[in-house]
Amino acid sequence: MYRVLIVDDEPEIRQGLKLKVHWEKLGLTIAGEAGNGAEAMAMLAEKPFDIVITDMNMPLMNGVSLLEACEKRYPELRLLVITGYEDIQYAKAAVRHQARDFMLKPVARDELSEALTRLRKELDDDRTEKNEASAMQWRLSQYYKEMKEQYIVQLVKENFAHERERLERAKLFQLGEWDACPVRFLTVGLRPLAYNDNQPAQDRSPDQMHLPFELVCRESLSAYGESANMFRDSSYPGLVHIVSILDDKELALLTESLKRNITAYIGMEPFIGIGHSVRSLKQWSEGYMSSLLTWNLADRGMQDSARGAAEGQAALSEDTVKVLRSFVQRGAIASFERTLRRELEEAFQISRSRFTKVIFQLYLMLEALAHAARTALESGEQLWLRPEKVLGLDSVAKASGFLMPIAIRIADRHTSEERGESSLIEAVRQFIDENYMIDLHLSMIAERFNYHPSYFSELFKAKAGKTFIQYVTDVRMKQATRLLEETELSLWDIAELTGFSNASYFSSKFKRVYGLSPSEYRQKRPE
Repeated sequence: MYRVLIVDDEPEIRQGLKLKVHWEKLGLTIAGEAGNGAEAMAMLAEKPFDIVITDMNMPLMNGVSLLEACEKRYPELRLLVITGYEDIQYAKAAVRHQARDFMLKPVARDELSEALTRLRKELDDDRTEKNEASAMQWRLSQYYKEMKEQYIVQLVKENFAHERERLERAKLFQLGEWDACPVRFLTVGLRPLAYNDNQPAQDRSPDQMHLPFELVCRESLSAYGESANMFRDSSYPGLVHIVSILDDKELALLTESLKRNITAYIGMEPFIGIGHSVRSLKQWSEGYMSSLLTWNLADRGMQDSARGAAEGQAALSEDTVKVLRSFVQRGAIASFERTLRRELEEAFQISRSRFTKVIFQLYLMLEALAHAARTALESGEQLWLRPEKVLGLDSVAKASGFLMPIAIRIADRHTSEERGESSLIEAVRQFIDENYMIDLHLSMIAERFNYHPSYFSELFKAKAGKTFIQYVTDVRMKQATRLLEETELSLWDIAELTGFSNASYFSSKFKRVYGLSPSEYRQKRPE
């Protein structure tokens, strides 16, 4: 609703205007009345208004002076003049001070409705333009890019307990429509040119080129706009990952561009693994895994295995992965090992490429669990560091012997009586820190971590030193102050980005915490 201020020295006229049209139907509300220009200016100083309807001949401060003052102080106000004086000077003053219309009393109902409809359309257009400009600024901001990349990492590595979590944030980051699109992942890594060319080893190693490598990749992607998004995964610091909705021709052009630019500007040979096409956000983890798998296997001349392993759908079903994950989290190692060996044996009987793919899928599942449990994998356990290690896992016994120690360490972390509850709270905190912008409530978190809500509430307060709601609010407020300090986003945008239901609730909560309104806080921020 747009707010309207009626200014006329005759109460009967003001009442008549209020009854003249159906204000709510027009998307307007009478938010104030004033008997002259001075009263109107006082009200404008205290409350926001969108439209001012004013008479011209009034005591203390007439309509001409009011129009002049509004033009100077509130240039965004829409001004509408309704007067009983057919005076050419009044008409000229109205035009000079940007009044949108000049009507004579008694004004007809239809005439007034048409004038107000035009004003509402102007306000709608202005609001749309501002929202689009604000949204564009936000989408281009570094903050937005960081949050979007963080979300993509969560999409490909985490199991969302609620589909609503996944879709809410996808829409927030302009990825909602990607849920119905075929998507492909690329994994890009570096190796010295001497690797294949028998040239002397270069002084620089890929580990020293992480930042230049990232910048060149981002520059290569810039030509594709929102159709290709780059992200980094902390589990693979030497790799760059790309998710795209490009068709085969565009994808081939992007690949060639990456190879050409990386070789020219960094002096190293890029190796790119392209995963198979997947559709729906639920399948992104599978697409990501297939690109990692292709990169791992093909990096050392294992192209045939890579092609076979990366083709088609997941070697293990989603239900099987959920069961295996649950076994590790509950510490049911014997059940995990039986299921693990059964799946490995079935894959081994089908083909070597399927067997390899199952190994990688199991490994990536365990790696995600290790990350969530804050359990570091040793270098010998990281297949991405040693892609040739896969060649040595040529039997069920060897594959099981590689994967089981990882699963056991993760399970021990989950079931440790000494650190179990502390680890749980650490995991909850991490989840809140990464998902504060969505609707978080205690029962949802308790269900996600397999606890009864009442017990979880008491446990969280005991371990974190504050209630669940207090912790969530603190995290959101921290992010809100960052946005107020670093961006010019509107309060509505900041409220949405930090998980508050609306700008009004956000403002009241912010003032309660900091003693200042968000606008006051922004004005007092350091230059």
